[in-house]
Amino acid sequence: MVPEVNAGVLTKKDKIIANPNCSTIQMVVALKPLHDKYKILRVVVSTYQSVTGTGVKAVNQLMNERKGKSGDRAYPYQIDLNLLPHIDLFTENGYTKEEMKMVNETKKIMGDDSIRVTATTVRVPVIGGHSESINVEFERDFDLSEVRTLLSAAPGVILTDNPAELQYPMPLFAHDKDEVFVGRLRRDESQPNTLNMWVVSDNLRKGAATNAVQIAEYLLAQGILKLKVKKTAAAV
Repeated sequence: MVPEVNAGVLTKKDKIIANPNCSTIQMVVALKPLHDKYKILRVVVSTYQSVTGTGVKAVNQLMNERKGKSGDRAYPYQIDLNLLPHIDLFTENGYTKEEMKMVNETKKIMGDDSIRVTATTVRVPVIGGHSESINVEFERDFDLSEVRTLLSAAPGVILTDNPAELQYPMPLFAHDKDEVFVGRLRRDESQPNTLNMWVVSDNLRKGAATNAVQIAEYLLAQGILKLKVKKTAAAV
């Protein structure tokens, strides 16, 4: 469940609501307004995911390696000054579970099984957020100025796309923020109706905690969920 994308499917009968994979959340928030307008046919995504997605042990490994210290390891290899094209376990088809989550969850959240998705997920020595290079093929052609307008108006999205001034999304600026940042918008000149975009978000905020809070806020606003306040006797 990603409130900006598919909150409308929630009912009072839903007792268990899943918070999706962090890398999927930020991608579908950016894709939703474009899918509504142009209809997505295929998505090719490569992720650059923060060590915070693995937890404190991974953060400590990165910091220890930078200081030349030994300690517990979250990864099978050094992460500082390195990249690991391996997030979660490998499956029989050669993809990792993280990659297959992005494939399956995108279709489910967007409510369209016809969307083709392929993913490569990579762990990078970064703290602050996940970044994604996304190539999107649409059924209908698009105008870049209209794409910018759609993204600027999309809930939860901040468009940061001014290459002339070197303004583009980075995990450094997304850290501790709730929004999904989108930039580097440009046509894929190798085939028609295809857009390249760069998407960044704090994986611990929108990718986890913030998204969960937003689900609860939506349920409250719709009257699906009600808060019960327990009254206690005042202290004497």
